[in-house]
Amino acid sequence: MRPASSILASVLPALLKHTPLTPEKTAFAWRTVVGDAVARATRVNLSDGVLWVTAEDQRWLREVTQARETILPRLNALLGAGTVRVIKVHA
Repeated sequence: MRPASSILASVLPALLKHTPLTPEKTAFAWRTVVGDAVARATRVNLSDGVLWVTAEDQRWLREVTQARETILPRLNALLGAGTVRVIKVHA
């Protein structure tokens, strides 16, 4: 039997593919990729392929900055290839 998380990981991109790109969809994808703790400590805004991440403080800024290369392909898997070209983080 496959764990629910692996089933969700394979089905979720297909489900999201058919929904319009909205701030809510972007926030959902962000929370899915980074987890609840990081999502609570950040806000995101997608504009022209740039995902602007506002971090609550310097600790979260460092955390997200260090993880950008891991986060980017995972976001694009949910939002669509090339939707997010770059992640810019500020506090």
